[in-house]
Amino acid sequence: MARQRYDAVVCGAGIAGIAAAHALREAGLARVALVEPGPVLGLTSDKSTECYRNWWPGPGDAMVALMNRSIDLMTEHARRSGNRFVMNRRGYVYATARREMVERFESQALEAAALGAGPLRRVASGAPYIPAAAHGFEDGPDGADMILDKDLIRTHFGYLNPDTVAVLHARRCGSLSAQQLGMHLLESARANGVDLIAAEFLGAETAAGRVSGVRLRAGEREFAIDTDALVLATGPHVKATAALLGASLPVVVERHIKISLPDPLGVVPRTAPLIIWCDPTRLPWSADERAALDQDDDTRRLLAEFPAGVHGRPVGAGDQVLMYWTYDCPQDDAPVFPLTWDPYLPEITLRGMAVLVPGLAAYFDPMPKPYVDGGYYTKTPENRPLIGPLPVPGAYVCSAFSGFGIMASCAAGELLAKHVTGAALPGYAPAFHPNRYDDPGYRKLLETWDDSGQL
Repeated sequence: MARQRYDAVVCGAGIAGIAAAHALREAGLARVALVEPGPVLGLTSDKSTECYRNWWPGPGDAMVALMNRSIDLMTEHARRSGNRFVMNRRGYVYATARREMVERFESQALEAAALGAGPLRRVASGAPYIPAAAHGFEDGPDGADMILDKDLIRTHFGYLNPDTVAVLHARRCGSLSAQQLGMHLLESARANGVDLIAAEFLGAETAAGRVSGVRLRAGEREFAIDTDALVLATGPHVKATAALLGASLPVVVERHIKISLPDPLGVVPRTAPLIIWCDPTRLPWSADERAALDQDDDTRRLLAEFPAGVHGRPVGAGDQVLMYWTYDCPQDDAPVFPLTWDPYLPEITLRGMAVLVPGLAAYFDPMPKPYVDGGYYTKTPENRPLIGPLPVPGAYVCSAFSGFGIMASCAAGELLAKHVTGAALPGYAPAFHPNRYDDPGYRKLLETWDDSGQL
């Protein structure tokens, strides 16, 4: 039987691989295959907070530019699909109870504005402030609003910690259903001729030093298909799959766990944005609880100060609230399944969120049964993705999205397709090219890189 031939083969049907296959077909490649041994969107694509933002630090404007482009593309998909994936633009709200953080908020907002995220508006008492729309994704402001007036904070974000002295509301941000976005792209790609092949990637074939085919296994059967372009979008397995081509990628995997809890009291409004507490935190315990925790080495750590960054948002059509805190994110070279996590993580996360939203203390005792889920973020040293050619001609990578794959996928797929087809590249392309680590100047810059943009 003659072997099938494809113009491109994408390995990995998470959000990055699906978006890449979709973009390759849109770019004019007639035959595209998407290879996945397990369920589509089943590994890490639904493990994040399912949010998006153009709020990213430098150096340079590459991350902001990539995200702005991706949000443009997602917006077009939302319009064409009747907002099938429930995209909203409620924003990200960063909150603090520390006066010294005000200067930092302002510095971050001015940097973001300079990089293309939109202007900073300082909202004083009586100054105009446009609250985020509860639903929809059109016509919201960009940039950010800095609110320092406590009365205004109480008016618009009355559920936050009453000691909050400043709120920074980043506006070209919001949330969506990652599963529905992925399925929309996949169904569109398949309707446009992309073939989904249920198989495991075993390696590449080469001829004259470049990719000529892909070896696959489905059950007990091994087979190969011909192609001149192989794309690795294999998420936390990308280091191992790249090694099958003789390529070494500077990535680690980092375990991230989220919880969701029912909120029948409506403590967190269903129309709330993603809310982030920017202060280091000690968990709220009663005096008796503190005394008991202090008696045991295993629980004494629960009395220590935890890092800033606990965050959450309402999710779905019911009463669930999603909560996330990256206080415990061990790194490794390869993922291990099934995942394990700190048995105290659900209570730690709830109590941390209750510092940000005190009304959540109503759920301390008894704590509702949480839904606990997680996955691996695949990270480069500076937490920027790998999009572009690998050293083996005809091989490409579209991976290392470290929790921002949902928001970056559409623009990343478009950029990947430009590399494959030889189209003109956008100005941000070099910032994500895998060969950037070959530049001594870039490696030197990594030594002083102090903000990854990760929540």
